[in-house]
Amino acid sequence: MQVGFLGGAREVGRISISVKTKKTQALLDYGVMFDHEPGFPMHVPPKEVDALILTHSHLDHSGALPIFYIQGKTPLYTNRLNLDLSQLLIKDFIHLSGYYLPFEYLELKTMMKSNKHMDFGAEEKVGDMKFKLLNAGHTPGSAQVLIEAKGKKLLYTGDFNTTDSQLLAGATMDYGDLDAVVIESTYANADHADRNELEKRFVESVTEVVEKGGIALVPAFGVGRSQEMACILAAHRFEYPVVLDGMTREASRIIMNHKEFLRDPKLFMNAMRSADWIDGWRDRRKAIKSPKVIISTAGMLKGGPAAFYVSKLGKKANNGIFLVSYQIPGTPGKELLEKGVCTIDGKVRKVKARYEHFDFSSHCGASQLKDSLRKLGGKPRVFVVHGEEENCKTFAKWAKSELGLDAVAPKTGDIFEI
Repeated sequence: MQVGFLGGAREVGRISISVKTKKTQALLDYGVMFDHEPGFPMHVPPKEVDALILTHSHLDHSGALPIFYIQGKTPLYTNRLNLDLSQLLIKDFIHLSGYYLPFEYLELKTMMKSNKHMDFGAEEKVGDMKFKLLNAGHTPGSAQVLIEAKGKKLLYTGDFNTTDSQLLAGATMDYGDLDAVVIESTYANADHADRNELEKRFVESVTEVVEKGGIALVPAFGVGRSQEMACILAAHRFEYPVVLDGMTREASRIIMNHKEFLRDPKLFMNAMRSADWIDGWRDRRKAIKSPKVIISTAGMLKGGPAAFYVSKLGKKANNGIFLVSYQIPGTPGKELLEKGVCTIDGKVRKVKARYEHFDFSSHCGASQLKDSLRKLGGKPRVFVVHGEEENCKTFAKWAKSELGLDAVAPKTGDIFEI
């Protein structure tokens, strides 16, 4: 079995892993990287690919998949929820970045038609490979891939989280003995706060703002994080108005059709039913007139209705802006946290509203990553990907020195024999 790293090695973004035998090649994910223009993984001629396997909908894993449908119809293995959420995100991506992309809506349509739905735990066969998807606990529908060929067994974790959240059950960790593991390392250098404590602090902060007559804006990623924030408020019996805006609405509608992927479908439906859904600019202007919580995209304040809300709510000290998603350096959200400023009415101004960051990550923290490696059966070779260069290298070094595993942080283009 040959494992090749086409992207996402010593970087976060454009991840793709090639798993190959003499007869069959499968690509695990095929994402994009966001700089000024989108970056793609290394090119593989579509006719050489027998299967595409998608772990989850985020664009750094899914965004470049339509490339395979410009002429071909490679089968795409994932579950319907991942597929529908990917369609939502890729559609938006084409709308915003179409000028830079080698594909359009037509290719996305062909991709949707080429899907082979896979339930968690069900086995599929392509050529001389067999594989199954296991819950990854990262976003609704997210999966890990367990792939077997030539008597060897490889696990690709994708993005995963072993901790339960209000929205999702933690990752399934039942793999048997492994020969190789490709593991993410996004937070290999940091642990997350205790989930229960974090939820309590978040609900208290939001409640304080609303009870003092203010509006609490919660900018959040449209897929996963927004729904989790609504579930947290519902689980803690938050009794004030909550509204949903931006891509959150469409993503929530999609998730409602696939409730079997959720930890507590009843809680999710309560959260969705008790929230008001914004429908256009009239609703937005009305929403900022009375105390409430507004959950809206974009999570880093880069566009989306959240940018409008910040420009209105940031001027008053009784309002709150509670960031709950990771903030990439250079984004308006990061600027707000570091300098306390935001673009308001076209000018960079000091934000008077209270602002805070809550680390509701859907990735494993450092301790969970280490635990996950400790618990693996067999003595697998370890390939550390999907992290900043230092994180990948440090985590691989730890696996080598502490667990005695053959561990590396591969570079893009590296190929290994298992």
